Amino acid sequence: MLDAIRKNGVTLAVFAAITTGMTAVINTVTKPTIAHQTALQQKVLLDQVVPPELYNNSIQKECYIVSNPALGNGAPHHLYLARKDDKPVAVAIETTAPDGYSGAIQMVVGADFSGTVYGTRVVEHHETPGLGDKIELRISDWINSFNGKKVTGADDTHFAVKKDGGDFDQFTGATITPRAVVNAVKRTTLYIETLSGQISSLPTCGDANE
Repeated sequence: MLDAIRKNGVTLAVFAAITTGMTAVINTVTKPTIAHQTALQQKVLLDQVVPPELYNNSIQKECYIVSNPALGNGAPHHLYLARKDDKPVAVAIETTAPDGYSGAIQMVVGADFSGTVYGTRVVEHHETPGLGDKIELRISDWINSFNGKKVTGADDTHFAVKKDGGDFDQFTGATITPRAVVNAVKRTTLYIETLSGQISSLPTCGDANE
């Protein structure tokens, strides 16, 4: 009986060691591929909010860390700087709409330093399917209504949903979600305007990881 238990224990230990080793090998082999695919997906996202013809630097390598209430909370957010012939022309920045119907909505906004929005994408949300989820591009093209719009100041009444007197459509049966997104894009774009000439003094993403 004891011999059988010992044999089973040894067998299980050997199996566990082999499994752990295989997992480590697979992780080592696939890690570069996963990182590459992640980088490609990130580049696609950045090019959706800042058109690639506007810049000629490696935007992913110009990554900075910013924290400001205008971005929806006090958490660090990533900012990617687009340059044309070494001149800063626009940024893509992570931002948060904290007041969605079902919680915070995570987004990326692309804009220049004079208040023109190039693009917006929602990257995470918990809004109601069939109602608030129209902020997703795969569900609706509503999010593209920001493209080319300009925020003229904090008192710009046009940058609001139509129910509040602005230019942006709300969703039937769901006004809270689009209102949260529109307000977040407005706040973020105004914040981007304040960054002109200051980005080089910001901590880089590499510094934050050290």
